[in-house]
Amino acid sequence: MTALTTPLALYGLVCLITILAQVMAAGQKLELTQLMGNREALPSLTGMPGRLDRAQANSVVAMALFAPAVLICAIQPEPPAAASTAAWIFLLARIAYSVVYALGIAYLRTIVWLVGFAMTFWLYLLAI
Repeated sequence: MTALTTPLALYGLVCLITILAQVMAAGQKLELTQLMGNREALPSLTGMPGRLDRAQANSVVAMALFAPAVLICAIQPEPPAAASTAAWIFLLARIAYSVVYALGIAYLRTIVWLVGFAMTFWLYLLAI
């Protein structure tokens, strides 16, 4: 693993932890039979479980955009040095995003989301 791909692997763990946190939070609000069912009649989640649900969905989308950019940079004969920096900043921003979103801190959530998005955009620019 390289300095460029390590943040990608760690972000996979962040996504998994966010999913686990969401399931545990939902388990506090819903019955086990609802969580184990087909979820067609699942009530919408509010509060922290709802915020964690939205954070994990957003995290998966972010992964779908982040991973190709990192991998494209990583397979280059000489990966851009700035790509590693962008990947690590992305990782830190996304960790902050999940925590801040779960806590319901709206404006800070938007700022850290923008940082992560900007780093993904930067990685694509570095890849071309």
